[in-house]
Parts: sequence; structure tokens; C-alpha cells
Amino acid sequence: MAAFGTSGIRGLQEDFTDGLCAAYVTAFLEHIAGIATVRRAYIASDFRFSSPRIAGSCLAAVRKAGWEPVWAGQVPTPAVAAYAMAEGAAAIMITGSHIPEEYNGIKFYRPDGEFLKEDEAPVRSRAEALIAEGYDAGREETGAAFAPVARDYVARWSAAFGADALAGLKIGIDQHSAVGRDLLVEIFESLGASVHPFRRVEGFIAVDTEALDPADVERSRGVIAEHGLDAVISTDGDGDRPLVIDDTGRQVNGDVLGALTAHFLKARTVVTPLSSTSAIEESGWFETIERTRIGSPFVVAGMNAATAHPVVGFEANGGFLLGDDVTLAGGVLKRLPTRDSALPAIAALAAARKAGVKLSALGASLPPRVMKADRVKNVPADKANPFLKQIETARDFRAAFDARIADPVSISTMDGVRMAFANGDTVHFRQSGNAPEMRIYVETASSAATDTLLSELIATLRAKI
Repeated sequence: MAAFGTSGIRGLQEDFTDGLCAAYVTAFLEHIAGIATVRRAYIASDFRFSSPRIAGSCLAAVRKAGWEPVWAGQVPTPAVAAYAMAEGAAAIMITGSHIPEEYNGIKFYRPDGEFLKEDEAPVRSRAEALIAEGYDAGREETGAAFAPVARDYVARWSAAFGADALAGLKIGIDQHSAVGRDLLVEIFESLGASVHPFRRVEGFIAVDTEALDPADVERSRGVIAEHGLDAVISTDGDGDRPLVIDDTGRQVNGDVLGALTAHFLKARTVVTPLSSTSAIEESGWFETIERTRIGSPFVVAGMNAATAHPVVGFEANGGFLLGDDVTLAGGVLKRLPTRDSALPAIAALAAARKAGVKLSALGASLPPRVMKADRVKNVPADKANPFLKQIETARDFRAAFDARIADPVSISTMDGVRMAFANGDTVHFRQSGNAPEMRIYVETASSAATDTLLSELIATLRAKI
């Protein structure tokens, strides 16, 4: 059965029946009715084969609830969220984000921002009651998309950064099956870049920006070398997590992108999860840094509590949240307090161009701390939970797993089990909130050391669990 995870409800695609979609959409609309300026809900989806069907169920549910449904088309999550928030309307995104195609999900957006953790319980309770009653709204065709959602998202960037923000740069766009693949080309061209799109595919490819397939990096490295590119840009399936490969053919990790973007925007407060690099603190760039559990709802909650503005948030996956309007070279960039993939890619490249350096050199301006993550798939909770408890409490268990993690100087259980060691390294085990898989986050002082430790821990985890 589909259930709330780190962001929205997730489950196998067959779990999203007309009845389940109707129940959750209706419960959501009832929950946010008091804060909606207009009784309208914008609905969009990614390119998964099951997404149009689920979108049709949600459209019908919105209409039956007495609201106006608007099909925004196959556009990035931040595009539909931004348009809806500007109107004081609701938004619903059909996507499984970065997880395999056999899964899908529904993300809900309140008229005033992201759906928060405290919203989950009342919506779940009401939805379960409707499901028990056999509530159903049927399904309708999506029809033609409401074009202004995509157009406004493209126009957002040049209006704030200026038409020459990336002039002279050569940018590759790895299109694969990212829902915003054509919009990315338009966006970077509108900022003055010369764009080389490649790898446009039919069907769906799951791209996880925190656990990237080495073949994706190698492909981008080859395209950069062949065409003399300054970077390759891409996103995950629904366009809320960036993938940036720098001029040397190396991935710029999402937390590094976040720090560079926050610095470019002159943020005073940064809110970011435990899984982001400690180089953020070591940089000395920010007045206040707040650490949270993993997941954008937790980041948003931290941003809402901030007292020093501008406030921004970002995750290790690269999704960037802008809590305040900021003034840039071209104009005002309006706040967008939900994960976005375009802003960190654009800002990092604009910052490098302004400084007269390559993107790789800009990334090297942060202290040398390297955080990376990988995951082991098909790890259900009944295996993950006992394992995490033993990692937390039993030194002998840790020593048998890997002697290097036997003696941490501190252990945090804020989100999974995060161990810090005397040499400054960290190892963090965490069960995913979106799929049956376990992630390991490793930070050391060098990329090589992080890669080695992470790959060896992943191999041991895969063998033992």
C-alpha cells in the first residue's frame, strides 16, 4: 500500500488505484481549504509510464471535490509548485522522483508552500476513512496542458540573472528522461549559454543524484572532452534535484552546489540536513547553519523558524529551497521554498563566470571535506531496523562489520545512525523514507578516501543484509 515517505506518498505503481488517489487528493484539499486563495489545483507529472493514468485519477478527484483541476502537463515539480504558490492555489505532482519506474508517488503542495510533516497525520487519517468507505472519483483524460506553467518557469531565470549571465559558456544537457529536459535547454540558452543537448531517450531512466551510476559520469566526461564543454547539467526524473558535472568531468555534489549557491545569493541562514558536508560550517560563509533530518519538509520547517534573512535550504541531493526574494543582476528572484534543480546549477556557473574561473576551481574554494552516498536496494524495514539498532548500540557488531567504524566519538540518531570519528570523518547509515533501500553517507577529507570507504562499506552491507 502506498504511504507517506520522505516527500509525499510513494508505493508500487499498481498501488495508486483510482480510489486511493481520490481519497488522498480529497483529504489533502479538505485539509488546506482554509488557506487557499482560490479553489484550484494544478496537476503535473513526470514521464513514468504510470504517471498519466494517476494524473487522470487526481484530476477527477479534484473536480469531484468541487475544486477546479488544471492539467499543467509534464513539467518539473518546482515549475508547477511555483505557479500554484503564486496564485495561492494547490499543486499536485505525480512522480516517483529518483526511484525505479515500477514505483510512483504523489507530492502535495500547499498554497503557501511545501506540504509539512504535521500535515501528514490528518490527511492520512481522512484518506484511510474514505478508502474504507470505498470512495472513488473515476478518471479523466489530461487533455492539453496549461502552457503558462512551463513558460513562467523558463522566464523566471533570465528575468533575475540577466540574459548574459552564462554568456560564453558551453553547456551540455543530459536529457535522458528528465521531465524538464526541453525546458533546461531553453533556460540555459536564455541565459546566453551555448547548449549541446544529448542522450534523449524514450521510456524512463531512474537517476539518483546521490548515488549516480558511474556510467553517467563517464558518458558526460566524454561529451565534455569531445565538445569542449564547461559543464554538463541534468536532473532527476521530476526536476527537483540537479546533476552537475564540472569541466574536469567530475560530479559536483549537491551539498557543494548548495553551499556555492547560498554564498552567491548572500544567504545569512542555511538550513540543511545531517547528510550535507561539514565544509558548510568550516567555510565561515554563513551567519547561521541549522541541521535537520533528511527530507525537504524538515528543511522547510527549519527555514520557517529562521530569524536571520535571507534564508535558504538545500539537501545533499542538490535540491535548493529559496526562502526569501533576492535581488540579482537582472532583477528580483522570487522565493520558491521547495526543492529546485535549476537554481543551484545556474548560480554555481554564474558565480564561476563572475569570478573568472572554471566551475571545478570554484568548488575547490570550499574546505576539503567530501561527502558522498550510495545505497543497497531491496532492504525492507524488518531487516533495516534491527541492523540500525545494532550499529547504534553494539561495539562488537560495528567492529565485526568494519573495524574502522568500531569506535566513534559520538553517535546521533536524529535520522538513522550517524557516527562521528576522532579524525573528523563521519559514517551515516539510514533507511530510505521513499523506497526499501538503505543508504550510507560517508565524509572524509578527500574524494579518494571517501570513495574507498563508501564502496567498501556498501559491499559489506550488501553481503551481510
